[in-house]
Amino acid sequence: MTIKTDTLKRRYELDWLRVIAILVVFVYHSTRIFTVDDWHVKNFPLYWQVDVFGDILCIWMMPIIFVISGASLFYAMGKGGFWLMLKDKVLRLLIPVVVGVFSHISFQVYIERVNHGQFSGSYFSFMPHYFNGFYTEVGETGNFSFMGLHLWYLVVLFVLILASYPLLRWLKGTGSKLLQKITNPLASPAGFFLLAFPLMLIDAFLSDAGLNELDPGGWGMLNYIWFFLAGFLIIANDRLRDSMLRRRWYHLGLAIFFGVILLYMTLTNGTSAYQSVFESIDDLIRAMCSFSLILASLGLGLWKLNFTSPALKYANEAVLPFYILHQTVLVVVGFFVVGWNLPDFLKYILIVGISFPVILMTYELLIRRSSLLRFLFGMKSIPAQKVVKMAEAGAQAD
Repeated sequence: MTIKTDTLKRRYELDWLRVIAILVVFVYHSTRIFTVDDWHVKNFPLYWQVDVFGDILCIWMMPIIFVISGASLFYAMGKGGFWLMLKDKVLRLLIPVVVGVFSHISFQVYIERVNHGQFSGSYFSFMPHYFNGFYTEVGETGNFSFMGLHLWYLVVLFVLILASYPLLRWLKGTGSKLLQKITNPLASPAGFFLLAFPLMLIDAFLSDAGLNELDPGGWGMLNYIWFFLAGFLIIANDRLRDSMLRRRWYHLGLAIFFGVILLYMTLTNGTSAYQSVFESIDDLIRAMCSFSLILASLGLGLWKLNFTSPALKYANEAVLPFYILHQTVLVVVGFFVVGWNLPDFLKYILIVGISFPVILMTYELLIRRSSLLRFLFGMKSIPAQKVVKMAEAGAQAD
C-alpha cells in the first residue's frame, strides 16, 4: 500500500501551530517568576492563580509540540535514509544543546543560586563551581546542567527519534497496511478517547516509574513518548485528517467541557469532600482534555492555517533559535526586574516587553546573519544568493 499524495504534501498548519506553541512556552516561562511552584528566579509575593494559569497552558503546549515532532518525523523519512536523518538531527538538536550547556545555560544556574541565596559573588567567580555536581532540579545543589535546563526537549526528541526510527520506518513502508488499520479507528468520534487511553494507562500504572517522575512542562517523560508516537499516527492517515477538519468544533467543545471540569477540580482541591475522588479521575480528564484540544487545534489549523506566507517562512526559521534563547533572556531580565519597586503586574509587563524584543533582535542582528551562529543554533546554512542580498541590505542601511 502506498501513502496518498495528500499525506506527503507539506502541512503548513503544523508550522503555524509549532510557532504558536513556542510562543505559548515563552508566555508560560515568563509567568513562572510569579508562581508558588519554584523556579530559577522568583518574585515575592507569589500568586497561586498564576500556577493555575500555567497548569492550563501545560495541557496543550508541550503535548502539541511533541505531536508535531512525531508528525515531522513522518515527513523526514521520505527525504533520505537513517544516516542522513541522523546527521540532520545531530546538527539541529544536539549541537544547540551542547553549545547551550557550555555557554548561556550557566547564566540561568548562576542567577538561580544568587536568587535562592545559595551563592554570592560575580558570575565569573561562580563559573569554577558550574561543574560541581549534576543539576537535577530547582533549589538542589548540583550546578552542571547536562540536559540544558529548558533544552531538555531537544535531548528527549533526539533520543525518541533514534529509538523509534526502525519501527516507524517499517510502519511507513512495509507495514503501511497495518499502520492504516491502527489509525483508521482514530477517525471515529471516539478517536480522542483512543488517543488518550494510553496516557491513562501510563498514569495509572507507571506514574511512579523513574522516567515519569521527571515531569518538565507538566507531563511525565513516558507521556511525552506517547504524544510523539501519536503525532506520527495522526499524520499518517488521510481519513483522520478529514475527520479532524470535519469535527473541529466537536473536539473544541470536548476540550472546553473537560477543561471546565479540570478547573473546578483544581479550584476545589483540598476543600471539597470529594477530593479523593477528584484525584483518582484527574489524570483521566486531563488526558482526554489534552487530546481533544490537540485534535481541535489540528482541525482548526487545517481549516484556517493551511497556507504559507513570508511571515510563516521567517517565523519557521526563527522558532528554534527563539526557543533556545527565550528562557535565558527571561531569567536574566527577570532577575533585575523583580528587584525594582514596582507593582507586580507592571513587573510582568516589563519582563515580557523587554525579553521578547531582545530575543528577536539577537536573532535578527546576530544569529540569522552569521554562518557560524546559525550552525551553533541548529539552523541551516545561508544560501549564497541570500548572503549577498543581506550584505547589500546592510550596506544600504549604512
